[in-house]
Amino acid sequence: MQSRSIIAALVLGAVAGWAGPAFSQASSVWDGSYTGQQAQRGAAKYAQTCVMCHGRVLEGNGEAPPLTGRFIPDWAGTSLADLFEKIQATMPLFAPGSLSSSDTADILAFILQSNNFPAGPKELEAGDGLKLVSFDAVKPAAKQDQPAKRR
Repeated sequence: MQSRSIIAALVLGAVAGWAGPAFSQASSVWDGSYTGQQAQRGAAKYAQTCVMCHGRVLEGNGEAPPLTGRFIPDWAGTSLADLFEKIQATMPLFAPGSLSSSDTADILAFILQSNNFPAGPKELEAGDGLKLVSFDAVKPAAKQDQPAKRR
């Protein structure tokens, strides 16, 4: 019985270690949190559901805020999860909460691309992983390599 518990603990530990890195390392929007193809899908969905309020080039219309420019500092210091949840729960204005998770992710990818955040190799997906992606207004300084310690 005790050996089964040990085996179960080892298996769970191995699975957690295998799945962990994707959700255990914080990153920034500057690290490429969406793909170019996803942003293209988002542009098409944006044209269908968002353009009438936020404008053709995301400039806003006086009542709806712009999604470029001053938009960046407004969301600085939050996570992509915060922005994702805001879009998902409140947009579009005429049918709040009607966007699917994948449509919301695609639109968010388009917004990131429109704000010159770089694309990366993996698509942005709904879920807890977005809580670990910080919305940094300014690209974080590269980490300096630490000199090796002498013995």
